[in-house]
Amino acid sequence: MNTVKGIIFDYGGTIDTNGVHWAEVIWEQYKLAGVDIEKQLFREAYVHGERTLAKHPIIEPNDTFHTLLIKKIAIHASYLNDKMNTTQESSIAEGCYKKVLHTLKTTRNVVERLSQHYPMVLVTNFYGNMNIVLKEFSLEDFFSTIIESSLVGIRKPDPALFALGTNALNLNPDEILVVGDSYKKDIYPASTLGCRTAWLKGLCWEEEIPAPNAEPDAIIKSLEELPYLLQDNY
Repeated sequence: MNTVKGIIFDYGGTIDTNGVHWAEVIWEQYKLAGVDIEKQLFREAYVHGERTLAKHPIIEPNDTFHTLLIKKIAIHASYLNDKMNTTQESSIAEGCYKKVLHTLKTTRNVVERLSQHYPMVLVTNFYGNMNIVLKEFSLEDFFSTIIESSLVGIRKPDPALFALGTNALNLNPDEILVVGDSYKKDIYPASTLGCRTAWLKGLCWEEEIPAPNAEPDAIIKSLEELPYLLQDNY
C-alpha cells in the first residue's frame, strides 16, 4: 500500500457501523425491542424501506441522522402493519442511534488520523442530507469532497460514482485506496477503475464472493486496521 496517495471512503456500513450491514444493526434492535416477527419478514420490510427512501423525497436535506432513523423505522412499521407499536418504533430508532454513537468513538478517530496524512473523499449512496449527518457526528472536516448518489444522479455499484471521486482527488486510480463494506457496491466497481481496495468485511447482509479478476487488495475486519495497513506511508 506504499503507493497510496489518497483515500475514498464509503459511509453507511463502513464509518457508521464499522462493517456491520445496516440490516443487521436494525434487526438487533428489533429483537431488543421485542418485535415478534420472523427475520424473513423483517428483511422484506427493510428492502421495502430502502426502496421507498430511494424513490421518494422522504428524507429532507436538513434531516439529521436521528430524524432519518425515525422516518426509516416508521416505514418499516407501516409495512408490517400491526406487528410493531409506537413504543417499539421509538426504541428501535433510539437503539440504532446509540449504536452509531458508540461505534463512532472508534471509527471517527481512525478517519481523523488518516485525514492528517491523505486527502480524502466520501463516496456514498445516501439521501441528500449527508452534509448534515457529517456535521452531526463531527466528521465534516475530514473530507475534501462529498459525492452523494441522490445529488449526482448516480448510484453504486455504478463505477461512475467512484470515477467522480478519483477526479476530485486528482490522482491516478492506482494511487487511491477505496474503503468500503460491500464487495458488490464498493470493491468491485472501484477495482474496475484500477483503484486499490480494502474490503471491510464484517457482519454481512448476504455472502459476497470476490470475482477472480477483482480480488480486494486487503480484507479487514475493523477500520482500526487501516492505519497499520498504511503505516509505511506515514
